Amino acid sequence: MSKGAASRAAAARILCDVLEKGRSLSQALPQHTENMESRDRAMVQSLCYGVLRHLPLLNAAIASFVSKPLKKDLVILHHLLLVGAYQLLFMGTSEHAAVAATVEATEVLKKRRQKGLVNAVLRNLQRQRDALLPKLETNPNLQHGHPRWLAELIEQAYPAQAQEIFTANNAQAPMWLRVNTQQVSVADFIAALDDFAPELRGETMSDAGAIRLNQAVDVRQLPGFAEGWFSVQDIAAQQAARLLAGKNAERILDCCAAPGGKTAHILELTPDATVHALDVDEQRLARVRENLQRLRLPATVICGDAAQPDQWWDSQLYDRILLDAPCSATGVIRRHPDIKWLRRPSDIAQLVQTQHELLDALWPMLRPGGRLVYATCSILPAENKEQIEAFMQRHNDAIAVPTAPTGASYWQRLPGEQGGDGFFYAIVEKQL
Repeated sequence: MSKGAASRAAAARILCDVLEKGRSLSQALPQHTENMESRDRAMVQSLCYGVLRHLPLLNAAIASFVSKPLKKDLVILHHLLLVGAYQLLFMGTSEHAAVAATVEATEVLKKRRQKGLVNAVLRNLQRQRDALLPKLETNPNLQHGHPRWLAELIEQAYPAQAQEIFTANNAQAPMWLRVNTQQVSVADFIAALDDFAPELRGETMSDAGAIRLNQAVDVRQLPGFAEGWFSVQDIAAQQAARLLAGKNAERILDCCAAPGGKTAHILELTPDATVHALDVDEQRLARVRENLQRLRLPATVICGDAAQPDQWWDSQLYDRILLDAPCSATGVIRRHPDIKWLRRPSDIAQLVQTQHELLDALWPMLRPGGRLVYATCSILPAENKEQIEAFMQRHNDAIAVPTAPTGASYWQRLPGEQGGDGFFYAIVEKQL
């Protein structure tokens, strides 16, 4: 059995896990690719990401050549056809190789009897692609590649930018690095990176220690990884620690801290601060500890629910609190395309309520004159602007602080803006 067939079969299984069983892509991918070589894993990831970005159009393309839906024990073949259709319509793979490997994957999936069906659908799609694709691409229900309810929320919130948001969400996100200046200077890291691969470094913000790579790479191979010289963190997410504006000797709380990128950045900027990294998930806190160890940065890691401070808080007030709140993650769809298909409309109200509870639980823990930064990787107003406005109405000792570069009291970054993810920030200080 060829590696190409194994890769297509693995992609079909992963897509079935995500779309039929509701598993996240980050859970399903490792399980089905752990024994593969890196090149094959990359192929599987590319196939899965591509299908999830263009799912409505691919479903419509397959429906044009399948007389009735493939269900029950044949549903895996629908996902295999999605893999084949994505290769033919978007990937630029050799048509012969795409069809042959996908058809062969039926044997890996123990569906040899349906080999002819898969071959017929893909051959028809191959022959009729040039006539079919323009029709599908001009269908308004397929153009945005999002579930209807989410597309409507985005269109309501951003009527002038909705199409740009859809396009950004369906594109591949760049890889950004953040230099750990406690271990290496920005100039020395840039020199080492350029020596390693001169063509790799793209946009560079030397004053902020942010570097965009021209292509995604295995970061473990980059110079200084083991020595803690850098972290992978999107440029939008890198604003959190800077907006917190902590100072050495202050007491700082990072809530919902896993996997620890923002905790580390706080310590890189204020190495003599007392930093507590809090998260409710003990397993995810293991990642925080690993990252801090690699970066050689000290923090107190606490497992606890930020909404239940009586269970873990020592009653000493904090000078700064960062709340990177649980959210719909609608600003990072380009990194996690499964979000579009796993998220449900009812989730938004539940998340808004959780954010409300977290803000109200944390506010008494902030000293007068202290600063709270509220952050989400969402673009939905209910989780962002409206959430903060409601909080300000509940707390008359809360003072809005200019947050955005324009001086506005909140900062909504949209996906793709300045090469970054969609992110929301608001700074609130407690009246003395």
